[in-house]
Amino acid sequence: MIIFYSQEIRDGVAKLIDDECQHCAKVLRKKIGDKVFVTNGQGVLYSGTIGLISKKIVEIVSLTEIERQETPHKIGIAISPTKNIDRFEWFLEKATEIGITDVYPFLSARSERKIIKPARLEKRIIAAMKQSKNLFKPTLHPLMSLKEFFSYDEDLAGAHKYIAHCMEPESALQKLYSSGSDAVVLIGPEGDFTEDEVSLAASNKWQEVSLGKSRLRTETAGLIACHLLNL
Repeated sequence: MIIFYSQEIRDGVAKLIDDECQHCAKVLRKKIGDKVFVTNGQGVLYSGTIGLISKKIVEIVSLTEIERQETPHKIGIAISPTKNIDRFEWFLEKATEIGITDVYPFLSARSERKIIKPARLEKRIIAAMKQSKNLFKPTLHPLMSLKEFFSYDEDLAGAHKYIAHCMEPESALQKLYSSGSDAVVLIGPEGDFTEDEVSLAASNKWQEVSLGKSRLRTETAGLIACHLLNL
């Protein structure tokens, strides 16, 4: 089953634009009257037929809801983008497949990558969402400093907050986390957090946790944290 993604679904019509339009009309060579599937990225899957194909828009009409997934609990990973952007994109892809709701890229003292391209990252997220049939598109939040992230209270309200680091924290994430509850895990850069950053997190009521005995790459640590919150 090939699934398309549309941000414009209303009155029984879905509009495919940009890459989704090109994929449907140019790559897959779909024709008017063909039956297709489309999601709004908010948990709903529709079937419909193609009613219009133009250079910039494909319209899917006569939409019928065929599946509605339950709203997931918050599984957020705050992560410092890796120097090699391919590794960060790999994390986004696999975390989307497993089931993540929010990604919070941040810059800390030892971050090596200072710039990301949200539009490119969104494409990887959308592709992974469609491939995995997870009908909720994860939210990629703006890149911010670690201090800015700690003041991001409105979005994090009610979630359990953990910071994973390599300074031998006493508790393992899987022992502290209650299954099914909202949670966000902080993952540092390759050089880990500084002691001052860990202290700042603790002062903001983030619990220190371990992800195991091995020293993990940033993207691996992020994926393990995502997996543990899904178990």
